[in-house]
Amino acid sequence: MNWMGNLQQLGRSLMLPTIALPIAAVLLCLGDLPWDVIHASSFGDMLSLAGNTIFDYIPIIFAVGVALGLTESAGIAGLSAMLGYFMFTRLIEHGLGTQFQLGVSGGILIGLLAAIIYHRCKEIKLPEYIQFFGGPRMVPLVMGLATLIASYIMIGIGPFLETLMGKISSGLLGLGGFGAFVYGIAHRLLVPSGLHHILNNFFWFQVGAYETPSGQYAYGDLPRFFAGDPSAGMYMAGLYPIMMFALPAIAFAIIGEAREDLKPKIKATFLTAALASFLTGVTEPIEFAFLFVAPYLFFIHAILSGVAMWIAYELNIHHGFSYSAGAIDYIINLHLSHNGLLLIPIGLVYGLLYYFLFRWAIQKFRIPTPGREEGSSLEEWAGDIPYRSPLILQALGGKDNIKKIEACITRLRLTLVNDRLMDITALRHLGAAGVIRLGGGNVQVVFGTFSELIREEIMKVLRKDIHVVLFTSPMQGRMIPIEEVPDRIFASRLVGNGVAFIPEKGELVSPVAGTIMHIYPTMHALGILTDEGLEVLLHIGIDTSSLPGKCFNAVVKEGDRVEAGQLLVKFNYNKVKKFASSLATPMIITNPDIVKSWSFAPFKPVKKGQGSVMSVVLKPTKSEGGTNG
Repeated sequence: MNWMGNLQQLGRSLMLPTIALPIAAVLLCLGDLPWDVIHASSFGDMLSLAGNTIFDYIPIIFAVGVALGLTESAGIAGLSAMLGYFMFTRLIEHGLGTQFQLGVSGGILIGLLAAIIYHRCKEIKLPEYIQFFGGPRMVPLVMGLATLIASYIMIGIGPFLETLMGKISSGLLGLGGFGAFVYGIAHRLLVPSGLHHILNNFFWFQVGAYETPSGQYAYGDLPRFFAGDPSAGMYMAGLYPIMMFALPAIAFAIIGEAREDLKPKIKATFLTAALASFLTGVTEPIEFAFLFVAPYLFFIHAILSGVAMWIAYELNIHHGFSYSAGAIDYIINLHLSHNGLLLIPIGLVYGLLYYFLFRWAIQKFRIPTPGREEGSSLEEWAGDIPYRSPLILQALGGKDNIKKIEACITRLRLTLVNDRLMDITALRHLGAAGVIRLGGGNVQVVFGTFSELIREEIMKVLRKDIHVVLFTSPMQGRMIPIEEVPDRIFASRLVGNGVAFIPEKGELVSPVAGTIMHIYPTMHALGILTDEGLEVLLHIGIDTSSLPGKCFNAVVKEGDRVEAGQLLVKFNYNKVKKFASSLATPMIITNPDIVKSWSFAPFKPVKKGQGSVMSVVLKPTKSEGGTNG
């Protein structure tokens, strides 16, 4: 059983319903304004009622949201979850004669049930005369029966379950500051796997109960906070100093430790990441910048996060959020907080502590954070997503290696046929902040807030029947645009289109599978014919055909079959560097008329044989009738 993949998908689906909560917080904030001053108190009451209504219907929002999240937004599953939840609540009220409800837990249960039934029934075929009720249309029918059974069971175990949940909530709340400390650590440590959404859902929507003046019950730290529970917010308040101050301070530390020549790019990237963390609480782009290169720092970060939660508890600070602990939520919900202003000085202290701690650690332990000698620079590349996505797909192992691809705010969530086919170096080269293997083919690749756009572009490629040819790096060195080659013939694309490389070592390997169709007598250049009909020219250096002595030694001959990464030519690097006009080595396609589109990876250092540096989409052949375009 692929339990890790299922947990990932559940975590993502639990995040979907929370999208509705920010509008509730905004409405409550607006409703709290002094409308009576302009004799419009009834309008303020309407705003407050609208906001509270969203919280009143949180369980059904979760039921529908979970069903949609687990079925790739299948509308029939969402409808079935909604119908099932209404039946579930009314039947339990009738059976028990009380107002007992499971709240969000009941919504999640119904959403899971609807998703399971959808996957089991969506392809069922019935006899032709009743096939109208077959396939997806059978889901609401089966859901009705399943809900009846689930309700009957719940009527039997409901009182015991209510007692159990009450004891668990009381036990956790009874831990006080220590409980908040443990939660803060666990929350941070689960962020890399994406499973923190499951933990958060339990504490934010299950722990604790509060009866509103109207007689309604609110369950969980988040709904209780917005319902006016003075004791709520203990599992949210302490996150503000971390997201608004500590993590932006890490971004400034990374900028401060970057090389001067890379600092402008690093500053642009991490100032954006710092602002995103400060305003909205999106932290992964910063955390993943040091998680993989210094995991011990991430553990210290988790401990300090727990301490912030404990400090907020001890100072009797109660604050909450509808989405995340960023400045926007801080300001919008400040009117509901208690001692919320104390979070600012705590955050400033945390910001200074994190800044100096991370600068010291980066220097002391030579941590290769982005922008340092050992690290790679991150870039803003939103406009390049359509061109880079085919390369990302190849780095993930290709079209046939993808079983499932989803995206949340900052990462791609994938289930791969074989996660060993991934080229992690290529993924980092293409902008990934980190790659997490969770077992069973389940993988997460962190691309920041571009992740959903990348998924959409990859899905376009997956849906199309197109011919893509992918190229690996033919040498170790630095990849440059063909226009930068110091030779007019190559730079103006008179021979063909492609890229070029500045080598660091004297080895040339094949960038693609094919057949050697020509080797120049001096062995400084050769041509490869791919199975798809592309003619690829590799030319080592500029003006190298008449270098003194024997500089080049081909280890293949004309007619040989070669594979990507196979050694083709060894050359005297020092002699070529000394006598050639330039080390620039073009890799060009000399028959570009059969190419429909080109994709290039970022022009920066590459390793020999590194995947996904260039890809081309071929034009459809006449026999295909142009349907692939």
